Amino acid sequence: MPRKKIALVGGGQIGGILALLAAQKELGDVVILDIPELENVMKGKALDIAQLAPQDGLDVNLTGSGNYADLAGADVVILTAGVARKPGMTREDLLNINLGIVKKAAEGVKQYAPKAFCIVITNPLDAMVYAFQKFTGFPRHQVVGMAGALDTARFRIFVAMETGLSVEDVTAPVLGGHGPTMVPLWRLATVGGVPLAELLPRETIDAICARTREAGTEIVKLYGTGSAYFSPAAAAIEMAEAYLKDRKRVLPSCALCQGEYGISGYFIGVPAVIGAGGVEKILEIRLTDDEKASLMKTFDAVKQTVAEAKIG
Repeated sequence: MPRKKIALVGGGQIGGILALLAAQKELGDVVILDIPELENVMKGKALDIAQLAPQDGLDVNLTGSGNYADLAGADVVILTAGVARKPGMTREDLLNINLGIVKKAAEGVKQYAPKAFCIVITNPLDAMVYAFQKFTGFPRHQVVGMAGALDTARFRIFVAMETGLSVEDVTAPVLGGHGPTMVPLWRLATVGGVPLAELLPRETIDAICARTREAGTEIVKLYGTGSAYFSPAAAAIEMAEAYLKDRKRVLPSCALCQGEYGISGYFIGVPAVIGAGGVEKILEIRLTDDEKASLMKTFDAVKQTVAEAKIG
């Protein structure tokens, strides 16, 4: 049986970690693609990672490229290409620069990997995944944004930190846009089935939710230059693995809603079933009135960002 092929469009910090994680999990052969001027750097990263394969017993091939033709036959494309956020810069500040990058990438993917399951990481995420889908014309099951999987991971680790309990037992869903208006659903958060509200006081829960909303900004401030790269890469690989192994994972994902949650025609963070069919289904949670209002608030922010992009 031929190996799967994973194409990484953008070979910066996240791209390199994506390549490493994909190789370590033996998800398939990996191509790291970037602009032609960086082709040798991509070949260097691929060779560097390949040289750890003997120690771990990994049977994968890694290549670096500056040519979109090398995407041919890719089963999964993960798009990270774009300018990273810097201190004081909002995701919206990135809009115009990254929109042009996403457009070029979409054209390349459409030409050379038209059947690939596409995971977009480039920020501002909600607008970039919308733009990518518009530029490619791919059906909604084939395109998803990596946001909710990361936001949920952040929510979960903050709960584990506060409770002192294993993160493995924490369930803590997040809905909405990838930014400060996201909606951590603390009402549904549990640790080993025990409701979070029975483990922590409300003020502590509120603080965890606030930290989750600002988690990306917290890391940007600490780094001083650039933004998170380990955790976004891990979240995207989780989504890619669910697709490649038909795991039917329920992962909060930036998916195209067509009536779910009263939203149509926009990508926003919702619980999605990811399997061999891509985004196979969006699951709807019965929300309280306050949660519905919060979701509409984050939806308004998503619509604003998309409108500013003037994608059409």
